[in-house]
Amino acid sequence: MEPSEMTVGDLIDRLSTCDRTAPLRLAMNPFFPMAHRAALVVEARDEAGRPVVYLAEGRDADSQLGHLPPEVAVALTWQAPVQPPPRRPRRTAGGK
Repeated sequence: MEPSEMTVGDLIDRLSTCDRTAPLRLAMNPFFPMAHRAALVVEARDEAGRPVVYLAEGRDADSQLGHLPPEVAVALTWQAPVQPPPRRPRRTAGGK
């Protein structure tokens, strides 16, 4: 069984609950998560002639915005939540 793909309707439904003034970003590469500025929507046909829509980043040099915020990578299950290391007692100047 083929994995189901998100449709344009699914995307519209999900976006309809979001702040309409918020910038749209693309999260890329789960092994090196980066944020990209979304800029283009292109309608095309796949190899079977079915309609498909592509959401793409811009061509500007600043389209890649940097590392994806850790909380986004965790929400996407691309990274596990990271807990801070346990605190150890500080050493005193006398070494005790």
